[in-house]
Amino acid sequence: MNKLMILVCAILMIGCTATTKEELTESGLKRSDFQTEVNGEKTDLFVLKNKNNMEVCITNFGGRIVSVMVPDKDGNMKDVVLGFDSIQDYIKYPSDFGASIGRYANRINQGRFTLDGVEYQLPQNNYGHCLHGGPKGFQYRVYKGVQKNDQEVQLTYLAKDGEEGFPGNLQCTVTMKLTDDNAIDIQYEAETDKPTIVNMTNHSYFNLDGDPTTDNSAYLLTLNADNYTPVDSTFMTTGEIATVEGTPMDFRKPTAIGANINQEFEQLKNGNGIDHNWVLNTQGDVTKVCATLESPKTGIVLDVYTNEPGIQVYCGNFLDGTLTGKKGIVYNFRAAVCLETDKYPDTPNKPEWPSAVLRPGEKYQSQCIYKFSVHK
Repeated sequence: MNKLMILVCAILMIGCTATTKEELTESGLKRSDFQTEVNGEKTDLFVLKNKNNMEVCITNFGGRIVSVMVPDKDGNMKDVVLGFDSIQDYIKYPSDFGASIGRYANRINQGRFTLDGVEYQLPQNNYGHCLHGGPKGFQYRVYKGVQKNDQEVQLTYLAKDGEEGFPGNLQCTVTMKLTDDNAIDIQYEAETDKPTIVNMTNHSYFNLDGDPTTDNSAYLLTLNADNYTPVDSTFMTTGEIATVEGTPMDFRKPTAIGANINQEFEQLKNGNGIDHNWVLNTQGDVTKVCATLESPKTGIVLDVYTNEPGIQVYCGNFLDGTLTGKKGIVYNFRAAVCLETDKYPDTPNKPEWPSAVLRPGEKYQSQCIYKFSVHK
């Protein structure tokens, strides 16, 4: 082999190596594994980075947060959300991991509601109820994605009149911004051409150890809420707003999730642990912390802010080891915590609760901020 050929080969090898390195995100994802088509719509992976080298990876398939790299108390970067390594895995293993949920997050009793005298029947995909917009909710749809800059992506989706039984053509926008104070600022907007209901949220599963082989029992949870909404044995809200005082549902002070979760308490039994909506004291003030989750092991702290009246806390009670996620790690029982800011469950059937109705000429606006820091 002459010197020229050796030089050409060396250049090609360097180029290949550079391409391979460039293709991998800090969390170890390959963008090419997210570039495909689902139902004729193109999917992709969008990578956001801030000045602190925090990285958030998002796919427009379901508007999902795929990975979140944040520093722990020692400065080591940890991926703190559950997810999959490719679009094919998201399709193969239906889940809510990281998704932008809609048209209606949480449950609607028996999948039925009446609006302006018209009764609508939705799919019944969870104990006879409609959960998270039905079996073909927004988490299984392809949003149109546009990366505005290094720190912002905008996702849009048109939910057509009658989709999953919901009335009205609903034009939705989800904007995700990674700020320089290590926060993911998620803003939802929607408009309709017909009276409808809308209730969107993010369904990220947070493991603040950055190690999904560990469970959430040691995590400290704080909720700015004096009350919660009890559920029956089918996870449906009863209509009651109950005090947390004197119950295992009291997280007004930092409390280890595992401290009380296995107590003999009817609501923990009904929820298979914690899978409940709390009535926030923040009253829509997005400047006030509504929830805090902390890992004593890594020191990673997650503060949540929202303009919504409630937060659904779900502690991964249905993770059972049948799903293998990123990097081949099996997701076992209670490997994460979901903090879903939204309206209370089944509000269309409970007129005394904050309304989820959207009418033509109005704009639905919801905001959730996940802000990360460390406690050393």
